[in-house]
Amino acid sequence: MITSTSNTKVKRLVNLRKKSKLRDMEKVFLTEGIRMFREVPKDRVSEIYVSRSFLEKEGALLKEMAALGIRIEILADPVFGYVSDTKTPQGILCVVRRIEKKLGEISGGKNPLLLILDNIQDPGNLGTIIRTAEAAGITGVIMSADCVDIYNPKTIRSTMGSVFRVPFVYVRELAKTIRGLQEEGIFFYAAHLAGSSAYDEVSYRGKSAFLIGNEGNGLREEIAQCADMYIRIPMHGQVESLNAAAASAVLMFEAARQRRNI
Repeated sequence: MITSTSNTKVKRLVNLRKKSKLRDMEKVFLTEGIRMFREVPKDRVSEIYVSRSFLEKEGALLKEMAALGIRIEILADPVFGYVSDTKTPQGILCVVRRIEKKLGEISGGKNPLLLILDNIQDPGNLGTIIRTAEAAGITGVIMSADCVDIYNPKTIRSTMGSVFRVPFVYVRELAKTIRGLQEEGIFFYAAHLAGSSAYDEVSYRGKSAFLIGNEGNGLREEIAQCADMYIRIPMHGQVESLNAAAASAVLMFEAARQRRNI
């Protein structure tokens, strides 16, 4: 059992939690909690860490872990609390291998429905968007390179496991990527105050993509200009715009409704 926060393995876990560069270098990320352990594809789990109290309470789950053939490291409760990203740790943490997708793997198919994210900065927002994307049947998510790291522990936690099932990719030149996809027949809609049509007056039954911008500033002008059409979400009161996660949910589920019987 590891009892010191100065242990080399403990220091590495803390650095993996805090530093995206190390996560990128090792091509891994962290998940915490029993639900996330059950969600992660087991062939991608490389390391498992549990607290001593977890060891005493979850005998059945430990047998499930042991069946994976992965060595389980036990941490004293204070040490587990030190590496954890949550206030009330459940006592289980996994190091998970990444699977990197290429643009062609998520933008293909006969009738894609894509979500394009421009400079999203809040980890919780991104996680919620990914989870909603799965629920709405989005075929892929494309993010600008300056979006928040999807492997941020807060983002991973907010996806509630959808990060393992929704194809996604980061791209360096978002405008160029959009133009390339337009050449493949994908029609791009931007939620924009200048929209002439309400979002539910437009058909998304064909090859479609929604552009969603930064929480505070919306879409950058360069990206907004790439849209084939501006659409608006009618709102009451003095509200001018919705949170990025809320706006994307409204659009994605309208598209899902329209495509339900295709």
